[in-house]
Amino acid sequence: MTGITEDKKSVVEAVKRQINILNGIVLLIVYALLFLIVRFLYLFLDYISTPSLVTILTIVAGLVVMGMYVANSASKKAVDTIEKYTGRLNTLLTTTKDIREIVYGDLLLENIMESAVNITGADAGSIMLIEKDRLVFKIAKGSGNANLTGLSIPKSAGIAGWAAENGSNVRIEDAKNDSRFDPQVDTMTGSEIKSLLCVPLKVKAGTIGILELINKQNGVFTQEDEELLSYFADQAAISIARTQFMEDQRNYEIHLTDILVVAMDRHINEKVGHSKRVAKYSLMMADELNMPEDEKRKLYKACLLHDIGFLKIKLKDVTSKEQYKTHSQLGYEMLRLINFYADIAPLVLHHHERYEGNGYPDELIGDAIPIESRIIAIAEAFDAMTSRDSYKYVGKMLDKAEHYSTADFHHAIEELKKNAGTQFDPNLVDIFVNNINESLLEEA
Repeated sequence: MTGITEDKKSVVEAVKRQINILNGIVLLIVYALLFLIVRFLYLFLDYISTPSLVTILTIVAGLVVMGMYVANSASKKAVDTIEKYTGRLNTLLTTTKDIREIVYGDLLLENIMESAVNITGADAGSIMLIEKDRLVFKIAKGSGNANLTGLSIPKSAGIAGWAAENGSNVRIEDAKNDSRFDPQVDTMTGSEIKSLLCVPLKVKAGTIGILELINKQNGVFTQEDEELLSYFADQAAISIARTQFMEDQRNYEIHLTDILVVAMDRHINEKVGHSKRVAKYSLMMADELNMPEDEKRKLYKACLLHDIGFLKIKLKDVTSKEQYKTHSQLGYEMLRLINFYADIAPLVLHHHERYEGNGYPDELIGDAIPIESRIIAIAEAFDAMTSRDSYKYVGKMLDKAEHYSTADFHHAIEELKKNAGTQFDPNLVDIFVNNINESLLEEA
């Protein structure tokens, strides 16, 4: 972006230099002509009366001054126009870069609408997206337009509908005199539509919506406005489509995660709610560590799915600890093949590593273990020791005689402290025991 801006500045400077050179050449020619005229008059001075000579010289001087003034004014106006256009173009490029970085749909549409109004100087505007056979107002700005959000019109209705169906721009100075104008839309906005600029939001698959601006504040929309908005609309459409895809993916991911958590709860009755409790305890530690939001989301997903490998194990057929231990590797293999779970697969793989290096599957030591896995290890062990339905104790298979019949909060805390530095990260244990309380346990 900086390179593009610098290139634009260099173009303006180059144009300025060319205009200055042209002005110099014009000035040189004027002076040359003036010299020739004076020379000519000198040769015929004896034949010209004084009044005539004064008149001629006055006319010549006036023409020279007028020519220089016109040339200077024209060049100044040209430079001003170029600088103004370059300023708008730089604003457009900066705005385009900004909208590419927005990942939330509502914020993206808000930014696009505000930028389009600022770029063109419109009084109001709206973004309509195509949903089935209708154009739905997703956002509207300006006087009388705020009540449009959420409403819809037939896909073919009005000027916006024509632009959507034809995939073409519409720029009108007086919208009411256009045959495509729909007075019902004018009534919906609550404000009188005069000048209008409407451009389609297009991607390779086709038109996905319309960006409509109404009533330019100073005059009517120009060809320059249309060109700038068309370029901006193309970039905005790409960002909208990308954001919609990402939101669909997130929605799919959330529902799939819920399905998997329910499947785990039903597969192992003794672990009902275990994953969500582990997630709650883990996020408590993450908050104390001031973990960034993106990393918290990753940790939360890993907590919910840390035992997913059990879906491939029939616990009633497990006869050894080695069979039981395969669940972390199985979970890793299941998750690493799914794009939106691939980043948490290593966290699931290593959540049974021990801080001193005697864990599984890779016997990692200390900080070599992902911090998220170290957090999950503490949260899972605590839940195993305090949950009424837990069938295991800090990762070891237990028989019925060793099963805790009631939650033992203080015992669990002491066990975590005792195993700090061996099984668990001692710093994380300190954070956990200093922030956990029995009320939190009751809520889990």
